[in-house]
Amino acid sequence: MISEGDIFLFRFPQTDLAVGKLRPALIIRRIGNAFDDWLICMISTQTRHQIPDLEIVIDPSLKDFAITGLKKQSLIRTSRLTVIQGRTLEGKIGSLPKNQLVLIREKLANWIRG
Repeated sequence: MISEGDIFLFRFPQTDLAVGKLRPALIIRRIGNAFDDWLICMISTQTRHQIPDLEIVIDPSLKDFAITGLKKQSLIRTSRLTVIQGRTLEGKIGSLPKNQLVLIREKLANWIRG
């Protein structure tokens, strides 16, 4: 079962539509249609690419880091969004703490508002 805040593996396409590699992806929100569609974003260890007003870094010093299933410091790349069908996800590795998901949604909403 898929839930908002879960971290799954997904073959995230590159921006030029080339096939991407299997990487963690955060489930941000269910679209709420009959097609099991979900808004997700990429997770990357390349934290130097962070857009501070939009994205957050999840660090191993975070109290609940172990539940994320991530192996090291990672960037929640809300600048890399896509909508996918749930069946394309390849396996759950963990979940983001609720307070971090709320923060990500707030940053994303504020960024869209401009």
